[in-house]
Amino acid sequence: MIRHRPFGSGHPYSVDTEQRDPVIPVAGQPLTLGVRATPEVTAVDLELVVDDGAPVRRPLAPAARRSRGQTVDGGHLASAQARLARAAGGWAITIDNLEPGARLRYRFRSDAGSTRWFTARVAAWRPTEAVPAAAIAGSGEALDDGERIHAVRFALPLAPGERVAGFGERFDAVDQRGQRLDSVVFEQYKSQGAERKTYLPMPFAHVVGGEGWGFHVRTSRRVWFDVGATDPARLTIEAETGPDGAVDLGVYRGAPDAVLDAFLAEVGRPEVLPDWVFRLWGSGNEWNTQAEVMRQVDAHREHGIPVGTVVIEAWSDESTFHTWRDAVAAVREDGAPPRLSDFTFPADGAWPDPKGMIDELHERDVRLVLWQIPLQKMRPHPTGQAAADARAAIRDDVLVREEAPDGTLRPYRNRGWWFPLGLMPDLTDDRAARWWTERRRYLVEEMGVDGFKTDGGEHAWGRELVYLDGRRGDEKNGTFPVAYARAFGDLLRSTGRAPVTFSRAGFTGSQAHGAFWAGDENSTWEAFRWSLNAGLTASASGILYWGWDLAGFSGDVPSAELYLRSTAAAAFAPIMQYHSEFNHHRRPSRDRTPWNIQARSGDERVIPVFRRFTEIRERLVPTLAAEAAHAIANGRALMRPLFFDTADPRAWSGDAEWMLGRDLLVAPVVHEGAATREVFLPEGEWVDAFRGDRLDGGVVVEREVPIDEIPVYVRASAWSSLAPVFAAG
Repeated sequence: MIRHRPFGSGHPYSVDTEQRDPVIPVAGQPLTLGVRATPEVTAVDLELVVDDGAPVRRPLAPAARRSRGQTVDGGHLASAQARLARAAGGWAITIDNLEPGARLRYRFRSDAGSTRWFTARVAAWRPTEAVPAAAIAGSGEALDDGERIHAVRFALPLAPGERVAGFGERFDAVDQRGQRLDSVVFEQYKSQGAERKTYLPMPFAHVVGGEGWGFHVRTSRRVWFDVGATDPARLTIEAETGPDGAVDLGVYRGAPDAVLDAFLAEVGRPEVLPDWVFRLWGSGNEWNTQAEVMRQVDAHREHGIPVGTVVIEAWSDESTFHTWRDAVAAVREDGAPPRLSDFTFPADGAWPDPKGMIDELHERDVRLVLWQIPLQKMRPHPTGQAAADARAAIRDDVLVREEAPDGTLRPYRNRGWWFPLGLMPDLTDDRAARWWTERRRYLVEEMGVDGFKTDGGEHAWGRELVYLDGRRGDEKNGTFPVAYARAFGDLLRSTGRAPVTFSRAGFTGSQAHGAFWAGDENSTWEAFRWSLNAGLTASASGILYWGWDLAGFSGDVPSAELYLRSTAAAAFAPIMQYHSEFNHHRRPSRDRTPWNIQARSGDERVIPVFRRFTEIRERLVPTLAAEAAHAIANGRALMRPLFFDTADPRAWSGDAEWMLGRDLLVAPVVHEGAATREVFLPEGEWVDAFRGDRLDGGVVVEREVPIDEIPVYVRASAWSSLAPVFAAG
């Protein structure tokens, strides 16, 4: 067997063995054509026809097997990679000297059979005036194959001293000047700062330092940016286009607040979420029984650490994602939505009384958020209710589809490493979204669940995907995570609850849908710094409710120092939460609870210092709620990089700092062993929140940083109202 897939798997950063590279052949660039073959294949030939010429046969050479990023990055878990390894080998050939507009017709032949014929046209970059008015004159080019335009590129001017920030959530840096990046939703499992890939991109940025402006490439297709890397005076944009070849660019003039307000007016503003989202969130992937959840909630009370929200990830059967593990119910062959009365919960099961557990949590003033994944799991082969749900999803036509080689449509099967081959509901379609969320309605309406952790919105890969409205993956894939959060927000809203979703993936438009966290990361100081970059860039792009897994969620537990420094920073971020990865219940525990970190580290300061910051956070909740409402009403960021508040270039130097609301300046300690921290104070009068000292701004100060303090400064005009937040006791 030999197989060629011209578009490959759709992995945005890896070329698969069996694909065409580039997918759109470009004159002047080499074209590689590859196949995968089963082990018995000993030779493969290419049969190629250019325009109306005679067929030419050329042999392929053996090539390393690559699939779905296997040789580039993990995609998700390394163990999943290993399970998906295949014995098939690869073959490839490279063709040079292609002429613009040439028509290619080709197939592959081997001693084990041949493929069907494939076609492509060779495109070329040519000058075009059909670019946005803001573009530098003469910078426009279109990638044209003679029949259609596939992409357009042009340049915007960059003045000396201007800095460029935004682009959605970015882990490597706040200022992207001198960098190259793109906007494609991608599940980068850990090390996002090193890989420069993100779950939550946006083709939007601020240009700060000159007269002040910003821009938005109004597209959901992929866009690449060269932010002065090639030419320091140019910001070059290359955008995939529809057949019309049009690129729409929004340009906003003014200071960062005005730019952000104009952008949010266009793409959607956040809505006010309830005050409880500002309290501490606690979770761990090994909190996978009712007894363990309540044990951890009891431990919070025992140690005097207030918790406002518990997130349970490992609650479901991980097959339907709407049924509690161990619950017993008759199979609903028609796939109809369940009701609570359908289930029996065995006394010796993982969740003997989940409704009673939720009621008890509420009595303790703790909210519950349940984990979700937007896939119908198909491996191992589904049985029981999962199989009935899969049949119903196909029957009711609610799935994203893909175009088969013969032109027919079939259900899309997830190409990512996580939950491979799962079916994906088209949550961008209102009917399909209701179909999917109705199966979770009983959780909210009858059991009282308060929100959903809308995880894993990155599984739509490939331009040949077809959504229910007829549009294809190159246009729609980026919109999927936005629709995913919206769908679950709509479910919650329909039951009278606030639309509290907690997502890691998103795109332009995500601003209007719930809260976000920065995804999966290691417990290292470097990852801590990357996460703060992510928060500042996401906030600059209009994401208001944002947090991260403080001190990381993966690998061995963080040191006590890293844990407490990260706790201090999280206490002054929009969302404060800890979380830990599943570790197969091995001992010692890797939970990120303060009592486990104290036990693992032997540092007796952990619990009391964590308690101190959590108590401050509790007293800060009313201020955060008021500041969030003000930010939403005025199109502002809640966690704001300092460039929103000062034009002083020192706002860009040094370690991360931000304004939280209008009156709090936060300067976390982000280096191991630090005894002092330099802090830039903008113009004005400030008060050291922990010491009460008054300081004049416009200077850089050096402050001692004991483990139970974080440099936080309050505008002097607000000190009388905020002083009680920081009072001991």
